[in-house]
Amino acid sequence: MQYVATRITADGRDGFAVEAGRYRLIAARACPWANRAIIVRRLLGLEDAISMGLTGPTHDQRSWTFDLDPGGVDPVLGYERLQQAYFAFDPDYPRGITVPAFVDETTKALVTNDFAQMTLDMSTEWTAFHRDGAPDLYPEHLRDEMAPVMKRIFTEVNNGVYRCGFAGSQETYEAAYDRLFVALDWLEERLATQRYLMGDSITEADVRLFTTLARFDAVYHGHFKCNRQKLTEMPVLWAYARDLFQTPGFGDTTDFEQIKKHYYVVHSDINPTQIVPKGPDLAGWLTPHHREELGGRPFGDGTAPGPVRAGEEVPAGANPAS
Repeated sequence: MQYVATRITADGRDGFAVEAGRYRLIAARACPWANRAIIVRRLLGLEDAISMGLTGPTHDQRSWTFDLDPGGVDPVLGYERLQQAYFAFDPDYPRGITVPAFVDETTKALVTNDFAQMTLDMSTEWTAFHRDGAPDLYPEHLRDEMAPVMKRIFTEVNNGVYRCGFAGSQETYEAAYDRLFVALDWLEERLATQRYLMGDSITEADVRLFTTLARFDAVYHGHFKCNRQKLTEMPVLWAYARDLFQTPGFGDTTDFEQIKKHYYVVHSDINPTQIVPKGPDLAGWLTPHHREELGGRPFGDGTAPGPVRAGEEVPAGANPAS
């Protein structure tokens, strides 16, 4: 899929300058790509600068909808469907209506849905509005090393689970399955001796991996047939995922109920009954992970974000910490 590649930058070179209060992040807790943006916004403390609207966990063929809001209408944009922001940008918009998306509150039109660039720009272009103690999620001295790591995570893990789930034949499924678990084995080995993907501190690479791991046992293992092992049966990755989940910004933005509802209801071709599994038991996410024994400083020279913004909390019962 092609994305609208317009960027919001400090110098406004694409026509959209960084400006507090101008842009609204439209996201869905159910979506792994959108979950990344929610995490990064929270870690960097951009809540005052960038407002956030959340869609419901399900959608039809037309669009994500704002059914979590009173009257089913986003209170800032006045829209029932994210599609309306896309059509305000291009009345004949030909591609899928995706989250996350940045919408200009002044025009109520889409600015960009380029999910991979959006989070990097929040780290590099929005620095004037970062909170005191915001971590450097995209350190300049690590970018060359991060690029191939993030590329492999994207192609083999983030997309790899989908390649399994939507395979059209036994042969393509088995090839996708093998590719996925080769990559997960590589990650088990990489993370056995270092706390995070790039060393001692959390970076954008960890955010990108976490949102797939958080969905693995709840969705991908069964729904997408990624069933060589559960995450809970991969000792290093399971400890790493728990370490991140228990870090402010990760677990407190994760909604397992919405995650399950999205996949099992929307993918009716894979799950015709639309029955949503009751499990798995989530209590394990809060068990000790012992990753601190590897050392490291989760936020580098920065600090942890404070409490979740009022009104942005994950609903009670939707994750084990709530």
